[in-house]
Amino acid sequence: MSGATTTTILSEFICSKLEPSILQAVYNKTANDLATQMRSDIKALRENRPNLEKHILRSLAEKEDFEQYIEYIHNPRRHFKFFIKNEVKSYFTKQNKLILNIFKGNLKQKEQIVCNAVKAATVAVKSKSGDGNMWFRCFTTTLTDELKFTGDSCVDLSEIKDLDFLENVLSDSLKEKMTKLQDGFKSTDDIKMEKCRKTPDEHLIEHFCQCCWVQCPFCKAICTNTMEGHPGDHSVSFHRNTGLNGWHYRKTTNLSISICTTAVASDRSFHPNSSDDKVPWKEYRKAGRKYANWSITPDHSELPYWKWFVCRFQKDLETYYNKTFQGKGEIPHEWRQYTKKEALESLDKYM
Repeated sequence: MSGATTTTILSEFICSKLEPSILQAVYNKTANDLATQMRSDIKALRENRPNLEKHILRSLAEKEDFEQYIEYIHNPRRHFKFFIKNEVKSYFTKQNKLILNIFKGNLKQKEQIVCNAVKAATVAVKSKSGDGNMWFRCFTTTLTDELKFTGDSCVDLSEIKDLDFLENVLSDSLKEKMTKLQDGFKSTDDIKMEKCRKTPDEHLIEHFCQCCWVQCPFCKAICTNTMEGHPGDHSVSFHRNTGLNGWHYRKTTNLSISICTTAVASDRSFHPNSSDDKVPWKEYRKAGRKYANWSITPDHSELPYWKWFVCRFQKDLETYYNKTFQGKGEIPHEWRQYTKKEALESLDKYM
């Protein structure tokens, strides 16, 4: 077998083995790049989880979908994921050209990485007067982790001495292969994001959802700590009406209108877990483990948003919990004065 023929076979062999690896690396980088881009372009995905939650609450109010509210209240992590996935889906619909450009740009970048590895191997091996086998070993170890050439060549490369020729043939073969790949992606329909090791929405969910999801045992507000399993107490900036979680007054079907931070400053008591045990609100930590690790500071800070919500969805809440806002749980007239506009403005003001 001539040196030129051996070199050509090797070039085709390397390119065929590298193509799947290159494509996978492109998908992985594109997913990460898109997640980063979306965190810049989409207001809800900028900054941190509190900012994301503010936009989720705004979206819920604008849609006025009670079932989605219930999911947010009782399963916030799932609703956060649902919201993020919808934002990503909407972005893909609107940003076809940008996504295609990012993907194709990453194809060119990975091609350049391989070309650089080819040149680096040639320079290194020529300086040592090495043969084709040495060049091959040098080339494969020079590639980045994502672009790994696996498998052994069945061709004896020791006879390849003209490494410049090898470099030229391989570069031409690679260019031809990459041109075909580029031509195969004419629109975002050709990009199959499920091939990514981690999709853009999975990157974003990982970023926003690796935090504390413990909810207040009274009102279901989510702990704002950014660390899952964090030391110390759970806490939130604003507690809610405990009736949102189905709490009601003892021996009645009246949903509660108490707000945690006001209740813990009162002389009233509650019955934890629907038991006969009576615990003063001021000593709520004595009610059991899920109460003991919460820090609820007595104050009168209240978010108008949730007062508006209770009034807007009073009938829905009553049906859902099979109880009513009557008697001790009668909704204050002042709550009914809040408009949706004021509720949304309170999110921007306080969150």
